[in-house]
Amino acid sequence: MLGSFRNFAKSKFAGIFVFLMIIPFVFWGMGSIFSSGNTNNLAKINDTNISTQEFMDFVNNSNIPQQTIRENIDDNIIEELLSTLISTTLINLEINDLDIIISENTLLNQIKKNKNFLDENKKFQRTKYEKFLLENNQSAAIFEKRLKDRELQKNLFDYFGAGIIAPEFLVKKLFIEENSKLDLEFINLKKFYKKKEDIVNQELIDFLKENKDQLKVEYIDFKYAILNPKNLIGTDEFNQSFFDKIDDIEIDISNEINFETIVSKLNIESVTSTNFKLSSTSNEIEKKIFELRNNKFDIFESENDYILYKINKNEEREPDINDLQTRDEILEFVYQKNKFDYNAKLIENIQNNNFKDSDFEKLGQNSIENITLNSIRDNKKFDINAVKLLYSLPINSFTLINDEKENIYLAKVKNLKSEKIDKNDEKFKDYLNKENFNNKNSILKSYDLLLNKKYDVVLNQKTIDRVKNFFK
Repeated sequence: MLGSFRNFAKSKFAGIFVFLMIIPFVFWGMGSIFSSGNTNNLAKINDTNISTQEFMDFVNNSNIPQQTIRENIDDNIIEELLSTLISTTLINLEINDLDIIISENTLLNQIKKNKNFLDENKKFQRTKYEKFLLENNQSAAIFEKRLKDRELQKNLFDYFGAGIIAPEFLVKKLFIEENSKLDLEFINLKKFYKKKEDIVNQELIDFLKENKDQLKVEYIDFKYAILNPKNLIGTDEFNQSFFDKIDDIEIDISNEINFETIVSKLNIESVTSTNFKLSSTSNEIEKKIFELRNNKFDIFESENDYILYKINKNEEREPDINDLQTRDEILEFVYQKNKFDYNAKLIENIQNNNFKDSDFEKLGQNSIENITLNSIRDNKKFDINAVKLLYSLPINSFTLINDEKENIYLAKVKNLKSEKIDKNDEKFKDYLNKENFNNKNSILKSYDLLLNKKYDVVLNQKTIDRVKNFFK
C-alpha cells in the first residue's frame, strides 16, 4: 500500500533514449505476474524473459542520471525505457530468426570508413580511433558491439524495405498534392452562435430536466490528517521509527479502530470537510481523497506526507442551479449544445445537398473572407487535419473546419491551382526519395502488424512497480 516512498527510504539506510525501431512499438499484453511466477522478470516476449538485472544494466548503459529518472517517474520514464529495451530485444529476436549476420571484415570496414578516424588524406588512423574511445569513455569491445547492433538493425529493415523505387506517376502525384494552391472562401461561425448572456434561466432549467441523471453531482463528507516525521516523531528525517508509526496506523485501520481514536492517540489535528464536490479549485489532497472515495478509510502518500482519511458520507444530488459554480457549468453545457446543434444542422444541409451558393452568400453577407493555402502542409490559418480535408474535396463544395484555437468555420473550396513537376526538375529527386520513404514506411507498418501476431509481449506490473519504487 505504501511501498514506494518507504522502500526508497529503507534502501538508503541499507546502504536520449531513442526508440530503435522505425515502426511503432506497443505493449500487446499486460499481466500482473507471469504464469511461471518469476517475479524477477519485467517482461516476457514469447519464451524470452527480460529480467530486472537486464533492465538495470540497460538503464546504466543509457547514461541517464538517476536524478533525472527520479524526477520523471510520474511521467512514465520507466515504462518508456522498458519499452525501448523490449523493442531492442524484439529486434534481436527477429535478427536471429532471419539469420542476419555481420562479418568481422564488414565491421572492420565500417570502422575504417568512419570519417572521425580518418586523416587529411582520408586514411584510417588507429590513434584517432583510440583517442575517440578514450574521450567517450568506451572500450573497443563496447563500441564495436554497438556498431554491430546498429548494422544488424539496418540490415533487418533493409531486408523488408530496401530496393523500393516509386513509379514516376506517384512521384508527380505527391508533388501535386503537396504543392498545389487552394483558394477558399470561409465564414467564422462564432457570431452565429447564441451568446452566453442571451441564454435565459428557463433554458438552464430545461437542460437540467432533460439530463438530470447524467448531471448528478457527487458530494462527500470526510476528515483527514497530514502525517509526517515532524508531527509523528518530532524530526524531519524519514527513519525507521517513522515508518514503524505508519505501520502501526495501518494495523489500526485493518483492526477497524476509528479515525478519531487514531488521531487522538497520535495527538495531531485533523481537517473536516463537508459537502465537498470536486472542482478545479480543490487542493491536491482533497482531490486525491475524492478519487479514493470508494475506499472509505485508508492512508496514502502525498509528496513528502502521508494522509490518513475517513469518508463519513457519500451521496449524489441533482445540480443546484442556485450554486454559482454549478450554474456556470450548466451554462457552459447549454452554450456548447447550442453550438453543436447549429453546426450539426449546417452539416446535415451540406450532406443532403440542401446548402447552395445563395445560402452561403446570404449567411456570409459582409463577413466572407478569402484565403489561399500554399500547400497541403499550410496550417497557418486552419488545423492541419482540416487542411488535408479541404484538399480532398471537389471544387465548389462546402464543409466545416476548425483552427487550432477550436474556432469553427464554414468553408467553400473555390479553386485548385495544380503545380506540376518534370522528371528532369532538380526537385524531382527529392520527391522520389520522399515517395520511396513513404512506401518503405508503409511496408514497415505492415511488418509491424506481422510482429503483433508473431510476438506476445506481457508485462509484469508488480515488478515494474518495484523498480519504480527503487528509483523514488
